[in-house]
Order: sequence, then structure tokens, then C-alpha cells
Amino acid sequence: MAAAPRPAPRSIAARRRAPATAGVTTTERIVESLTTAIVERRLMPGTKLVEQKLADIFKVSRTLVRQALMQLSRDKLVTLSPARGAFIATPSVEEAREVFEARHLIESALIQRLAKSITPAQVAELREHLREERAAVQRTDVPGRTRLLADFHVVLARMLGNHTLAELIEDLLSRSSLISLMYQSAHSAEASFAEHVAIVDALEKRDAKAALKLLEAHLHNVEHNLRLHPRVPDLETALKPLAQ
Repeated sequence: MAAAPRPAPRSIAARRRAPATAGVTTTERIVESLTTAIVERRLMPGTKLVEQKLADIFKVSRTLVRQALMQLSRDKLVTLSPARGAFIATPSVEEAREVFEARHLIESALIQRLAKSITPAQVAELREHLREERAAVQRTDVPGRTRLLADFHVVLARMLGNHTLAELIEDLLSRSSLISLMYQSAHSAEASFAEHVAIVDALEKRDAKAALKLLEAHLHNVEHNLRLHPRVPDLETALKPLAQ
């Protein structure tokens, strides 16, 4: 009997949707700490991640560190090289621009369709999502606000009932997530939230023209406001507070 095929690694978005477990493994703790260091701009593109140094910081074996780095590599947050080791990924700005171009094309059609079919219950769902966004922005929850600001666009896609479209947008968001996570300032996060509110207001009025104009301006602003000035601090300084 042929062996059953191994399941493909879950995407960042899929893991976010999975129910939270009661405990957090050591590997997950390392992954979460490194991710937090990236999104808070403690670790920037090109930072070398030395396995032994990470093992010393987290007081674990190099095997557990290697497992965490492999997971981060699948999430495209870390680049693994057999000859050179592990590094915080250095995303291509040109690739990010291409992703935003694709999002403009897809989400422009999406928002116009949704404006014609949105229900009061869906508006209420969007308002609840906005309340979560506002709370994350106000408490300067960088990972939380980044996830919620991105998920807003996935929620819009799901409301059309087209799962393929929703997955496509999730994929586009994942491909640009590293740049958005690292380079979105608190000011641009607040601006994104305000723009989301305006989009929902237009959707509630079923004003497709206004919703389209607001969405296109929003995507342009998100891309324009990304801060592309990487710095590479000391690895131990960046991670030690998170490893306690």
C-alpha cells in the first residue's frame, strides 16, 4: 500500500485561523519571538541568525532552533542557505510593487461587486473587525494590528462567497507580508485603519463608485507609506528581552 502523501505546510494565514492551543511549545516560542522582533523592526533584512547564539539566548538545543528556523523559512520570513546559514529574508521591493499591482486589479473588481450585494449582517461583521483594528492600533500591538489590517481585505473577499478569490488575496497578502510587517509605521497603521472605516461607510451606503475610489487610494497609500530604511542591530540585543 502506498504511503499517504504528507500534508503541505500551512500558510501564515491558515495558522492564524486555526484554534489556539492551551500550551506553546519551545519551538513556537522561538518562532513567535523572532516574528515579533521582525515586526517591531528589532531585526531587519539581512540579519544573520546564528544557531548557537539563538540556542544560548533561548536556553534550548540547536535542534529546536533549527526547527524554528525551518518554520520561519516556510513563512518566507527567514532565508536558509546550506553554505551561509540563516538570515532574515530580504524581500524584493519590486516584487512587492507587482503584488500591489495585482491587488489593485483584483480588489477593485471585488469592492464594486460587494457594494452591490452587501447585507446589514456583513456590515455589522465589518464594524466588529474595525473595532478590533482600532484596539490593536491604540495599544500599539504591532503584530496584532498588522494581521488585522491585512485580514480586513480577506474578510471583504470572503463576503462574496468565493473561496478561491479569498485564498488568492491571502496568498498575495502573504507574499507582501514581510515588507508590510517590517516597514509599516504607527502613523501609516492609523491611516490604514481610518481608510478602512471610510471604505465600510461607503459599502454600507452601497456606493460602489466611492468604495472603489477609497480602496484604490488606500492601496496606493499603503504601498507609498512603507518605510524602506533597514537597520541591522545586534542579535542578542534584539531578542534577549523576548526570550525571558
